[in-house]
Amino acid sequence: MTDTITLENLRPAEGSTHKIKRVGRGRSSGRGKTSCRGHNGEGQRSGSSSKRGFEGGQMPAYRRLPKLKGFQVYKKPVSAEINVGRLAQLGLKEVTLAALKEAGKVHPSSDLLRILGNGEISEAVTVKANYFTPSAKEKIEKAGGKVELV
Repeated sequence: MTDTITLENLRPAEGSTHKIKRVGRGRSSGRGKTSCRGHNGEGQRSGSSSKRGFEGGQMPAYRRLPKLKGFQVYKKPVSAEINVGRLAQLGLKEVTLAALKEAGKVHPSSDLLRILGNGEISEAVTVKANYFTPSAKEKIEKAGGKVELV
């Protein structure tokens, strides 16, 4: 006989399972009459189930324990995205996030500046941003401008 486990010889470990509690099977079973439910009250009735966290009238744990005060807000950084084609229209020699906010071209809550490669540029412009697409970097340098990662 082999020791390989198959569906035919798969069994729980010895002592890990118990016989089920069969209630309501007569007095001699030890679990007859009230079927382990007690005599009267909410738990005796059929269909009863106490609410979540109910501890029999005792003050429940979620009310006994102290609550945490305050919380940490994790704010995802907001990116302002500008295409290369708009850089020439801005009329700036040095394009930075602060300069764009001052000119009102990006939202004041923006944290990062991303330069995208859509459009064409002919003027030499120095651009300081957090991210450049490869095509945007190529177009700015081809026009004689400088690209600086912040």
